[in-house]
Amino acid sequence: MDHVNHTWTHTFILAGFTPTGTLQHLAIFGTLSIYLLTLAGNLFIIVLVQADSGLSTPMYFFISVLSFLELWYVSTTVPTLLHTLLRGRSPIPSTACFVQLYVFHSLGMTECYLLGVMALDRYLAICRPLHYHVLMSRQVQLRLVAGTWVAGFSAALVPAGLTATLPYCLKEVAHYFCDLAPVMQLACVDTSWHARVYITVIGMINTCNLVLILGLYGGIAKAVLKLPSAASRAKAFSTCSSHITVVTLFFGSAFIVYVGPPEIRAEGRGKLIALVYTFLTPFLNPIIYTLRNKEVKEAVKRVKQRIKALLN
Repeated sequence: MDHVNHTWTHTFILAGFTPTGTLQHLAIFGTLSIYLLTLAGNLFIIVLVQADSGLSTPMYFFISVLSFLELWYVSTTVPTLLHTLLRGRSPIPSTACFVQLYVFHSLGMTECYLLGVMALDRYLAICRPLHYHVLMSRQVQLRLVAGTWVAGFSAALVPAGLTATLPYCLKEVAHYFCDLAPVMQLACVDTSWHARVYITVIGMINTCNLVLILGLYGGIAKAVLKLPSAASRAKAFSTCSSHITVVTLFFGSAFIVYVGPPEIRAEGRGKLIALVYTFLTPFLNPIIYTLRNKEVKEAVKRVKQRIKALLN
């Protein structure tokens, strides 16, 4: 990597993944296919929730907001991933790099808050059923969603701002997108203090939201176990299973990359783990929330019948 003596770097180089031959073609085809399926799956959920009145509940409203967020989240990193797979080491203007870094972390923190809101929704639905529609009115839903976006984009200003103001002597980012740790490794100065700040900010936000989610699910479990029949207990737990799966995927991989020991992130393993929450989780979310979901299947049938009626 080229050294530049304490001058502003106008362009970074994304190292990305550099497979060759048949493996390169398979990687490009697989990445593009999953990306298009991710966009289609999340758009499907958004359109279905808007089109069918049977899904006009707070739970599906929040799921549609999550799908909307995932559209932007996956589109922040996959284009540069595809470019590095296609072209190899790829230049990226420093301004675009820092914008990508900020938007990516803003959306990630927004999703973190949103998963907490979705857990709160399930808690109120199961533990406070008589007051649920008052406590989770449309106005409250909109305020909660607005709050997650404001909180997410505000929190990301701290680590992203600190990273953007560093002087850089190196150019090659050992990743397929501009992430905090790989970019800070290129700085001319000691970044240990900056790293502690961003680990503290991201770690506290993730930890607080995860503790909130676990606490809410503890209350849910206590309430469900008091239900008289096994069928009612199974039904109550089934409404939470999809959310628990998404929470496990998102928080598990995020903690490993941003808060876990440096040894785990060494030798390029960090960017492999990053694929889970930047690429695979947005792809799996629509599947997780629709697979074996009777309400969604019934909504699809109703929408199909309406379309047929309009065409006839």
